[in-house]
Amino acid sequence: MNRKQGSSGWGASGARARAPLYTPAERARRDATRWTLVQGLLAPLQFLVFAVSLVLVLRALATGEGFALANASVVVKTLLLYTIMVTGSIWEKVVFGKWLFAPAFFWEDVFSMLVLALHTAYIVALASGALDARALMLLALAAYASYVINAAQFLLKLRAARLDAARAPVLAGGVGA
Repeated sequence: MNRKQGSSGWGASGARARAPLYTPAERARRDATRWTLVQGLLAPLQFLVFAVSLVLVLRALATGEGFALANASVVVKTLLLYTIMVTGSIWEKVVFGKWLFAPAFFWEDVFSMLVLALHTAYIVALASGALDARALMLLALAAYASYVINAAQFLLKLRAARLDAARAPVLAGGVGA
């Protein structure tokens, strides 16, 4: 038997077969909870605030002006991050029965902790005056870089969920395999 055949976990293309992101029960809970809509609204809002803030942070670094507005934008972005983290953990509890680190989103949650830590470090440094304006902006950029990576992780999971949903009717009907 070669890698492409049998029940060894390898798909017909020779690639390792991936388990679906959601069981049917998890998918039903995901679709039934209002927290899915909340996440669906907060994620693009947070990205929009991030994009505007990124421009303001880069402008402050490039020109030496507008630090107050850039700082305010990072604070707003961080508050949205906290909101999406709290509501996301509620969503995860409803769908998977765990507040965080459910197997389907384990690595995304792990990296989210880094994102949260960097954003929190920014807030602490801003509030305490521990960093000068330029260092604060550089910390914001580090936080934003981690956010972009984490957002990409979640977008890949969203894509996987959509591919699973598209495959589900084919697999349920016995066609294809």
